Formats: sequence, structure tokens, C-alpha cells
Amino acid sequence: MSGLASGWLMMSLDPNPFIVSMVQVANTLPMFLFAIPAGALVDIVDRRRFLIFGECAITITGTAFAALVWLQRITPGSLLLFSFIVTVGSAVTAPAWQAVVSQLVPKADLSGAVAANSAGINVSRTLGPALGGAIIGPFGIAAPFWLDAFSNIGVIAGLLWWRPPKQSGARLAPEPFGAAVRTGLRHARYNTHLSATLIRAIGFFVFASAYWALLPLVARSQITGGPTLYGILLGAIGASAVAATFVLPRLRARFRADQLLAVATLATAAATGLFALAHDSVTGIAASLIAGASWIAAVSSLNISAQVALPEWVRGRGLAMYVTVMFGALTIGSAIWGEIAALVGLPAALLIAAAGAVAAIPLTARWKLQTGANVDLSPSMHWPAPVTLHAIENDRGPVLVMTEYHIDPKSRGPFLKALAGYARERRRDGAYDWGVFEDPAVEGRFIETFRTDSWIEHLRQHRRVTKADSFAQDAVRRFQIGDEPKTTHLIGAQVGDAAPSSNAGI
Repeated sequence: MSGLASGWLMMSLDPNPFIVSMVQVANTLPMFLFAIPAGALVDIVDRRRFLIFGECAITITGTAFAALVWLQRITPGSLLLFSFIVTVGSAVTAPAWQAVVSQLVPKADLSGAVAANSAGINVSRTLGPALGGAIIGPFGIAAPFWLDAFSNIGVIAGLLWWRPPKQSGARLAPEPFGAAVRTGLRHARYNTHLSATLIRAIGFFVFASAYWALLPLVARSQITGGPTLYGILLGAIGASAVAATFVLPRLRARFRADQLLAVATLATAAATGLFALAHDSVTGIAASLIAGASWIAAVSSLNISAQVALPEWVRGRGLAMYVTVMFGALTIGSAIWGEIAALVGLPAALLIAAAGAVAAIPLTARWKLQTGANVDLSPSMHWPAPVTLHAIENDRGPVLVMTEYHIDPKSRGPFLKALAGYARERRRDGAYDWGVFEDPAVEGRFIETFRTDSWIEHLRQHRRVTKADSFAQDAVRRFQIGDEPKTTHLIGAQVGDAAPSSNAGI
């Protein structure tokens, strides 16, 4: 309801296409700016408490926003500012909401849970705009903002009632915030399953953002309707998305994720083209119905692909990367299509976006979705604990890890290829400065090296290795001749460092 009210209020304050599209920018830019830091926090703090605090902040800022609208103190600038501020709360809590899904259901039910979660969102998109359009007339433009602010109390109550399952096993000290952000970014860079999902997300959301950003103008300028019609169009998008949710399981059983996303993108292009040609409510509603069904098919395919690509230890940060890319593409796309509409007109901008969506299908086809679905990302704990003579302080570092291999010189090429593949796992789990060196004096002797920031970061790396990684390690070690490869740990030392403790450690 508040989304509809914000778009319509801006139409009343300033109908310039670029300014109207800035409402969509204000509602998506915070996700782009704050999701990654929020994702790092989600992985190092209690998620339930984090969500409670965030939802309380959203309630307070939403109430202030509603009061300003009610007092008629809103200008185009302050409307964009408060839309931005309120959405910051949603941006900060979004990775946490995504991450707790895996705490609610087993992995086998994850795709269904994601679809159910999307259905819940789209139920609100169905009811909210229709109700918002209906109550603005009799109760005023401020009413949706008041309802949005106070309805959040129910969300807080749900979080207070929920008790997440307790994690088993001893836990290491939480990661420092800055290190957690760096590790998350490094993981996203070297996680091939996730990076493919992010590329496909960009290809879809940049062009799908066009009708979201320009729909208020379609309703008012092309179809010459009021807030009720705008609410009906948004409600039709949501209703279609909810209806499509019940069909998605059969579609996923029949089509691969890549095929389903391609069909959804084609349908999105068709809907965007219909919006460009819409001069009556029937055409607008038809376009909305196509847009809603294609939106839920695309978003659920991408969301599931991101979920199954991530181990639990980095789930918040990985999903934050997905949220950042999604809303970054929506933000940039909204600004682009608003500017294009101001330059060449509304219909031409929508038609260009439709053509771009079609072109994106073959251009991004090489990156496959949901490749992590059949990969076992549970911790393997197969690395032996490093042996030391003395206890080591957690923050000592950097740590240099060296593994010595002796192989048949005839297997040099295949060995280096297997080791290069294993290097991605090292970097993905927190290592940097990876390298491999060949001994010119001893044929077949190779030294693999990598670093971590600190001793405790290396201990965390031991816990991050997955069962799938153990197969990659076996692919490297099958080239070893004789005893197992020898691993050595070295810790950075400087003049003035304290002497190590005499207590034995591991």
C-alpha cells in the first residue's frame, strides 16, 4: 500500500518521468548499498535479535514518514529521502530474512519454501495495492503510510514468538565485521555457482525494472486513470504471481531452471511491450497478469539458485550479494528507463526495454542456474587439526600454509590442472595469495602455498571445507607418490613479538 501511495503521491507532486522513476530508485538503492554489510552482520550475530531490532527501527521511521504525509509537509525531495530511509531498514534485514529460510525447512523442501515465501510476498502485492487505491479516496493519501507503519508490529510479534533451532558443536569467536565483509566478497567471487546466478540476475532485472519504474505513468498518462486503476494494475501483478506459484512445481519438474528463466524473460518482454501499447485498462490488466506470472517464475528460479549455491557459514553474506545485485540492477535500470522515457517518450522506453530483455537471453545463456543443487555443501571436517608446540593467539598472522607434493613428472599437466581447480576452493573459504611452485632441483616436487589473515581465520577455514571439497582434494592427491602430502603452517613474525606460550596447543 505504501509503495502505491509513494508512486501516486510523487505523480501529484511532480509528474516528470525521471522524478517519478526516482521513487523506484529510492526504494531499491538501499538494498544495493547496505545489503552486503548487513549480510556480514547476519553471519556473525544472532539472526533473530538482529531482525527484531531492524523491524523496530522500520516501525519508528515508517511512523515518522506517515506523520509528515498526514501533516502535508512532504515535497518531492523529502518524499524520496524518507522512501530511502524507510527502505534502509528493509535493506538491512533482507539478508537475514533470506538466511533464516534454511533454518525453517530441510534442504529437500527449500525450493517449496522459497516459492511459499514468494507467494506470501505476492499476496501482499495483490491485496496491498488494491486496498491502497481504495482507501486513498475516502481516507487520504496518508492512510496507507499509517497502516504500513503499524502493521509491522505483527512482524515483530512473530519474531518474538519464534525460537530458531540451536546450533550444535563448539563455535569459534565471531569474525570481525571488516574481515567478515572481505571474506564474503571473496567467497562470492570464487563461488562459481553463485557468480553464475548473479550474472543471470543482472540480465533479467535491468530490463524488468522498466515497467516497475514507469507503471505510475502508464496508469495516469497513457490509460488516464487514477490511483484506483494504478492499484488494480499492481494488484493484478500480485494476483498473477500468487496464481503462478501453484503452477511452478509442475513447471520446475518439466523444465530446467535455465529454460524456465528464459520463458519468464520472454513473457516479461511481452508484458513490457503491452504496457508500451496500453491505452485502455483491459490491455493494462492483461500486461500486468503476464508480468506477475513471469516475475515470480524468474525470481523464484534465481532465488533458489542462490540458496543452493551457499554453505551455511556464509549464507547471509552470499544472499546479501544476490540481494545487492538484484536491487542494484533494479535501481540502475529504473534510473535508466526514467531518463530514456523523458528523452524519447514512455512507449519507446518500454519497447527498448522489452527488446533488451529478449537480447539478454542468448547473451547470458552460458551461465547456468542451480548448478549447486546436487553439491553437498555440508562441513566435511576432514582437514586434520594443525599441530603446534605452543598455544597460538587467535589474532596472530598472517598465516602461510604450504603443502608439499611429489608426483610422477609425466602427470605434471593434469596435476596442475586439478590443483588450479582446488585453488578456487581455498580462496572461496578465506585464503588469499594462492600459488604453486616447482622445485627445479627435484623432479616432480611441487609446493602449494596460500595465506590467511590470522590464525583463527585459518581455523575457520578448517570448518568451512565441504564434503564436495573433499572430492576435489582427492582429485589432487591421487597424483601423490609415496606418503601423504606434507602440510606446514608458518605464522608471520616480527621483531618485538612476544615469545609463544609454553602451554601446548593444537
